Amino acid sequence: MSTESCDSCEITKLLYQYADYIDSGELESVAAMFADARIIGVTADGGESVVEGQDAVLAMYQNFTRIYADSGTPHTLHVTTNVIVDIDESGSSASSKSYAVVFQAVDGLPLQPIIGVRYFDAFAKTGKQWRFSERKIVSTLIGDLSQHLLTPM
Repeated sequence: MSTESCDSCEITKLLYQYADYIDSGELESVAAMFADARIIGVTADGGESVVEGQDAVLAMYQNFTRIYADSGTPHTLHVTTNVIVDIDESGSSASSKSYAVVFQAVDGLPLQPIIGVRYFDAFAKTGKQWRFSERKIVSTLIGDLSQHLLTPM
């Protein structure tokens, strides 16, 4: 397997790990993924916010994500697809594009997709480890987020 293929696999693994941490309610682990990065959120109406660093990312997720006491999770399932990874020629930075659909089911809200997003990510490689350097989340399809978010989007 070529180095680029291995790098692509490691980057894809980061995308899937992010989804797993969110769905498991491990917000501290999500924030740690962005210790040296920033998240840019773009809403369907074009509004934009920027959050940088681990502490700010953790605060953002804690302030917005409803965690249910029965499981310690948001009762969601993030499905990440259509991952396209591009490694630069130096092999020390990369970018990716992907889609995600978030499903949720809670009392009073049957299983349904609640949001569709596009991720535009940038990565940096230190030694043999890839890390996020930026994640742009573009919310394109908005459903019923009332049981997922603590504050309106």
